[in-house]
Amino acid sequence: MAYVFFRGIQFRSTGLDNMFRALAYRNYRYFFTGQSISLLGTWVQNIAMGWLVYRLTGSALLLGTVVFALQIPSLFITPLAGVLADRWNRKRFLLLSQTAAMLIAFFLSWLVLSGRITIGWILPLAVANGVVLAFDTPFRQAFVPDIVTRREDLSNAIALNSSANNLARFIGPPVGGLLIAWVGEGWCFFINGVSFLATITSLLAIRMVVRRTVKSTASILTQLGEGLQYVWRFRALRYLLLLVFLSSFFGLPFQALLPLFAAEILQGDAQTLGLITGALGAGALSGALFLASRKELLKLPVLTFRSAMVFVVGLAIFALSSSLLLSVAALLVTGFGMIMHFNATNSLLQTIADEDKRGRVVSLWSLTYMGITPLGSLLAGTIAETIGVPLTIFAFALVCSASALYFGKNIGVVFFSLSRKILKD
Repeated sequence: MAYVFFRGIQFRSTGLDNMFRALAYRNYRYFFTGQSISLLGTWVQNIAMGWLVYRLTGSALLLGTVVFALQIPSLFITPLAGVLADRWNRKRFLLLSQTAAMLIAFFLSWLVLSGRITIGWILPLAVANGVVLAFDTPFRQAFVPDIVTRREDLSNAIALNSSANNLARFIGPPVGGLLIAWVGEGWCFFINGVSFLATITSLLAIRMVVRRTVKSTASILTQLGEGLQYVWRFRALRYLLLLVFLSSFFGLPFQALLPLFAAEILQGDAQTLGLITGALGAGALSGALFLASRKELLKLPVLTFRSAMVFVVGLAIFALSSSLLLSVAALLVTGFGMIMHFNATNSLLQTIADEDKRGRVVSLWSLTYMGITPLGSLLAGTIAETIGVPLTIFAFALVCSASALYFGKNIGVVFFSLSRKILKD
């Protein structure tokens, strides 16, 4: 019987400890711990931001606009950041980006607590935060292979990162809802600022051999173009990224409209918003942990298709629900399918892509996962002003179902590419 050691603690090699095998890496343990704490603060801020915008404006369009302002920088910056992540020191840049995000959170807290906050402040601060996030995401994703050195453990580390995010999504919103009711949004932003200290401290504790940066005579735009051509010609990668693109554009904008669902459809308050957001996070956490326990790479294409369909079914039910109990159940299903879908595509892309182009491929995944979503959020907010939030999200769910079925039709191409890559290695 094999054993796994985490900081001197011995575990028998069962399915459960296999789920956490990436934690055997000292540097990853520090990184994972810091991220887990910081993400709790991030989700407390997210719930407070949505409620603050709704309280100030009561507008679905402005809710969508704030999410658009936060995420639109990713559309332009993320592909370039993917190239830079192969050239610059990743750890140093992450220290810089996390410090910048911390300062923005503290400034936002001061504006709210001093009574100076307006939508005119929220929008530019959302853009500033989005710029930091757009640079941070590709560096953070590319940093994981630096500290998880065995390729067979990389997919587990990716799934555990997602588990941390979704555990925070599960815990953070209900806590945020209570904090909003007790002390107001300003202190939620302050708590988020303090939480960044955990990530900064963990990065400072990481000890590693300095990674040799790529010395290239080609320009950043030239390397970016090479990456785009590579993805377009590689059919398996193209189908995977197309699925992520359509699922992000039409599937994820519902999250920006959750305050409206809580207040107008479910006739609730900030705690209702925390409850339904927490249900989404609980489902996502379950999906991430389930994926972390999986070791059969060849089953990932089918798992991707099935999870995309689960996501669609849950989203469609939630869109038409006016019952809190049914909405919570639907969001549990939605979260489970959503995170399984996006994490599985991430693992497939990183496994299938050539090593020298992985950074750029992952940056394109980040672009389609995050950079495209604000356009969908803006469109959803605009359409919802005319036909209502439920019908808008239901229509978007139908588009997502079509994209999942198209991927299912071409799943053999992905399976063949994955099989060939495994045999080659």
